[in-house]
Amino acid sequence: MTTVTIHGIYTGRIAPNYAKGRASAIDKQPVPGNITVGHLGLTGDEQADPDNHGGPERALLHYSLDHYPGWQSEYPARAVRFAGPGFGENLASHGMDEHSVHIGDIYRIGTACVEVSQPRTPCWKLDVRFDIPGLARQVQETSRCGWFYRVLQPGTLAGGDAIELLKRPPGSLSIATAMAAVYQQANREHLQQLADCAPLALNWREKARRKLRGAPDSSSDRRLSGEPPPT
Repeated sequence: MTTVTIHGIYTGRIAPNYAKGRASAIDKQPVPGNITVGHLGLTGDEQADPDNHGGPERALLHYSLDHYPGWQSEYPARAVRFAGPGFGENLASHGMDEHSVHIGDIYRIGTACVEVSQPRTPCWKLDVRFDIPGLARQVQETSRCGWFYRVLQPGTLAGGDAIELLKRPPGSLSIATAMAAVYQQANREHLQQLADCAPLALNWREKARRKLRGAPDSSSDRRLSGEPPPT
């Protein structure tokens, strides 16, 4: 992988009533200078929905800045909104995307060491943020989703730090391939690889196992639409 660097680092505070009466910390802001990252993410970064955001398996969200020009072209009336950290990312860079990043990749960033743990599964809050109904579903279907890291070794990060690939598991699947297997075409070989993939977060291994069994994904439509679960 060509050496790339951190272009931006971002944290967010919880907005109690972001949309539909629900809280969110998707509105991230740039962090100047050095910042500490621990097993639960960046110092000062908050998550409003701990069941679906944050925690050690989703400590850091990385999004490719290379996607933004395409989004701007597709939605020119909303072009100004498509810039980092528009997708609520903690880290942004050029030169990495869902095709070049693999599950289980280990990177050194600044003095920290991180491991790719899962793709980002988009939700309805992206539709609200960009005022584009169906955007979250489009993100899912095109795999322009970003990815999460778990933090193996806490440390400090700063803009301009190199992102160095230290290790890639043999035969690992890319983020885009994982998204396609679970949410697009049903490739049973890839689904089995995901189900058996130790570096992949448990919730994603379960997604692959459910799809292998042919079980319905009952929560996906609610995640994309923002509809509350049935009572």
